[in-house]
Amino acid sequence: MDSKSQTPENPEAQNQLPIVPSNKPPLPTASISLSLSTILPTQFLLPPKLSSLLAPHPNKVKIPSQIPSLSHLSLSSSSFSPAKPSFKSTVSSNPLQSPLPLNPRRPSDPSNAAGIHRASIVWFRNDLRVHDNESLNSANNESISVLPVYCFDPRDYGKSLSGFDKTGPHRARFVIESVSDLKKNLQARGSDLVVRIGKPETVLVELAKEIGADAVYAHREVSHDEVKAEERIEAAMKDEGVEMKYLWGSTLYHVDDLPFKMQEMPTNYGGFKEGVKGLEIRKTIAALDQLRGLPTRGNLEPGEIPSVVDLGLNPSATMGQDEKPAANASLVGGETEALQRLTKFAAECRARPDKETKIGNNNSIYGANFSCKISPWLAMGCLSPRMMFDELKKSVSRTISAASSPKEGGSSQSDTGLNWLMYELLWRDFFRFITKKYSDARQQNAAPVTACAGATA
Repeated sequence: MDSKSQTPENPEAQNQLPIVPSNKPPLPTASISLSLSTILPTQFLLPPKLSSLLAPHPNKVKIPSQIPSLSHLSLSSSSFSPAKPSFKSTVSSNPLQSPLPLNPRRPSDPSNAAGIHRASIVWFRNDLRVHDNESLNSANNESISVLPVYCFDPRDYGKSLSGFDKTGPHRARFVIESVSDLKKNLQARGSDLVVRIGKPETVLVELAKEIGADAVYAHREVSHDEVKAEERIEAAMKDEGVEMKYLWGSTLYHVDDLPFKMQEMPTNYGGFKEGVKGLEIRKTIAALDQLRGLPTRGNLEPGEIPSVVDLGLNPSATMGQDEKPAANASLVGGETEALQRLTKFAAECRARPDKETKIGNNNSIYGANFSCKISPWLAMGCLSPRMMFDELKKSVSRTISAASSPKEGGSSQSDTGLNWLMYELLWRDFFRFITKKYSDARQQNAAPVTACAGATA
């Protein structure tokens, strides 16, 4: 039969290339790619080109044993360098100076190296401190670069529907001082604070896009407006593929350690106190000496901290009728001032001699006007309640539980006074947890809060 009239049984055979035997040893490219895939995430490996398959046998193969050293991983050959395949990791040996990729979306499994975030944002709210700050520490441990951010939300200022200032000039000044002190403390640890005036759900999304962030860390709050803000931000970040990581750090007892579900929390203080009795308080997280550097992508300006006037408030309102600073103007905001006041107060209690008050054995706590005056710093998160508890424990002559009553004092007058403060910290926990319970948008038919039975003011 004529060869032209022959039809091959397999039509695909027409497209096959002839196999030419070669005396060269087989190339180890496939085996090397397989071993790299067990070390690096697949997005770190470039697809092999045809030219790399035809390249000469490499005479040098170097595979580092640790991922941080994979910044110069390559296969080199002594002949014809343009054809040599090169595998480069996006993880630099110096993570604080590594350039950011265009699409840094990576999985968040902490057990895998791919779970390390390339760039993260720490959104400061009512946690203006570097000590005992779980969101700051978690971001620092799980990210290559970290961008601390604080937003002055215009909705928190101005006039309410009833015509009053949402934030008065005294509180605004205290917040400004606290933010300024936080910025200094971050700078002292190799970082900085980016300050913006605007809605967080808008500001944070813009910053995340600009630096290529793939995670935002923040502490949860409990009031209705703050919870709604969290929902708006979470929805906006979800649309951008950015993970929101909310943590807890505003109470003495951690919300995850409570012996009851939040929906089943007792609505009276007596029941709450009995429930947490004997519950262990988590250890205070120490402040880091060095923080991750800022992301190199975006070249962000830190921004200026606004004044009271910039926030739309009247600065003269902070002055008394005699044109002198008001009494509460002596309260300086910031973590530095809070820690100094706490240390001074504890020292005064230790040095205070035992004596009875005019009311007999009904002892009172010490401090200016029988108060420690630390509440403003606790409210703004300049001071952690756990930090305060630890510091006060050093000043007592016997072990005192936060869930004990004020009458279960120590062996001295100072012990009883300090126990009052721990007793008040527990009351503070109760109010924050009960607010969280009823601020939950999913709670529709919840029972009203009952009177706090057994309360002793």
